[in-house]
Amino acid sequence: MARDRGNSDAYVRPVRRILVGTIVVLCLAIFLFWRIDSPRAERFRAQIIDRVIPSFDWALVPVTQVAGMIENFQSYSRIYAQNQELRRELQQMKAWKEAALQLEQQNAKLLDLNKVRLDPALTYVTGVVLADSGSPFRQSVLLNVGARDGIQNGWATTDGLGLVGRVSGVGHTSARVILLNDTASRIPVTIQPSGQRSLLAGDNSPLPLLDFLETPEAVRPGDRVISSGDGGMFPAGLLVGQVVLGADQLLRVRLAADYERLEFLRVLRSHAGEAITDPGSLVTPYRTPVSGPPALPSTGGGTDG
Repeated sequence: MARDRGNSDAYVRPVRRILVGTIVVLCLAIFLFWRIDSPRAERFRAQIIDRVIPSFDWALVPVTQVAGMIENFQSYSRIYAQNQELRRELQQMKAWKEAALQLEQQNAKLLDLNKVRLDPALTYVTGVVLADSGSPFRQSVLLNVGARDGIQNGWATTDGLGLVGRVSGVGHTSARVILLNDTASRIPVTIQPSGQRSLLAGDNSPLPLLDFLETPEAVRPGDRVISSGDGGMFPAGLLVGQVVLGADQLLRVRLAADYERLEFLRVLRSHAGEAITDPGSLVTPYRTPVSGPPALPSTGGGTDG
């Protein structure tokens, strides 16, 4: 048995070597033949391709199917990514739609509020800010409007956003405005929505102090501060700012006016209201009593002439 195995191995090895050598030589010959640049070799190569390739269509079917499957999978991956992107965009569009609806409702409310008629006597004169005081102890600005424009002391000034201060000192062609954060500024204000009355006291800081609050617990940061009109100093309802909690844990006001960019100011013409001396006349008109004896009731009978 051992002798048979040895004979078989001795027979197989030379045959294997011959086959491998033949295949290598054949491949080398095909490679060299395919690299020959000759018209005859080119015609021969074309004839071989025409004969061999059509008979190998069945062998290319699996390769074609696999290539199609890979392409379909890539296309599916692209479609899935696009679908996810469209879902995200749809969610964003829904959020934008809700925001647009809210803005539309707010716009409708504002348009309706714009129909409110203001006091025709409350007009204004616009002036240009010429210079500021330049002093750390006095916060004021100078305007190019004065007595020739009908400006009077005590009139309120705004920058279009909120209350800025009051006129204190009028010349012929200029007027000085004391700002709300000046130490000499004290104006009565109302805090909404609680309705608390207070006094806005300037202290040369960007955040004036709310003083003389009756119920500080009813006031919260973010509440709206407007002029109250008490004492006839300022017209009521002018926006002043918002309540904030200062670093000293005191309630202060962040002013609505932009003090860093004061270029134009509006001086509001506020005229004194009509003095009411007889409040009872507001309820019923006053009638002068008729003097003389009361009239006798009629009996319905006639009189003889």
